[in-house]
Amino acid sequence: MEPTWTILKVLQWTTDYFRRHGIDQPRATAEILLASVLGMERLGLYLHFDQPLHDEELARFRALIRRRAAREPTQYLTGRQEFWSLTLEVTPAVLIPRPETELLVETALEFLADGRFSVLDLATGSGAIVIALARERPSWALTATDLSPAALAVAQRNARRHQVADHIALAAMDLFSGWSERAPGFDLIVTNPPYIGDDEFSGLQPEVGLFEPRGALLGGGRLGLDLIRKILAAAPRRLRPGGRLLLEIGMGQDQHLESLVAADLNYDAHGFRKDYAGITRLLWARTAAPEATG
Repeated sequence: MEPTWTILKVLQWTTDYFRRHGIDQPRATAEILLASVLGMERLGLYLHFDQPLHDEELARFRALIRRRAAREPTQYLTGRQEFWSLTLEVTPAVLIPRPETELLVETALEFLADGRFSVLDLATGSGAIVIALARERPSWALTATDLSPAALAVAQRNARRHQVADHIALAAMDLFSGWSERAPGFDLIVTNPPYIGDDEFSGLQPEVGLFEPRGALLGGGRLGLDLIRKILAAAPRRLRPGGRLLLEIGMGQDQHLESLVAADLNYDAHGFRKDYAGITRLLWARTAAPEATG
């Protein structure tokens, strides 16, 4: 007679299995995957420890266990990721939003008050940043672009899920190449661009290097700064005088970008901000405002 696989027994076995396979946070991962299969929140697992799993549920769960042991990210297995207290859909077409990227949202909200401001989210991916901004600042005129049609489809579904689709204009675009020179400028451009360098890529965790989209990771060049340099050079033409650019950057990249921004006469002020881990994570730069005439 085969043993009865209750929720508790399944969690215990899976936690041990993940631990032996070197999976981070084995118990939490087991709970997230099982809750996804059973269609309940993690707390519900604890309230139903003695509930047996049906054969179909066990089969689905075993398939997820094998994929996670092969280092496929948990977020792609469940199709969900939390960001700014929002539950977002994620697929292999988009980068998985990270907690440190919330610093971009925090800083954007600090720089601009509520009002009719025009804001661009460049390389939006899942739409995490622009959707968080739309929820916090419904009066802003928001535009989000991405080169990937598949990523834009995910962003569109997320915007609909959180009832902000009517507040965000989505466009398939490669950086600034599709804009008319006569188009009005933005008050703020935010972006979490690809910034992983060629030297760093081979050392990434398998969950990142093997499964997340390379185009959303590699920034170009040994240090990963090629795309950031292009954004810094092109952004002033798309910003209003006195407008700001907010860029997420990688660890140590501030050392290379400080002199570059300081020497660019299109910007009259800039600075860096650290995330909660103490890592310099954000670069901001302000375009020069026209001089007042007497």
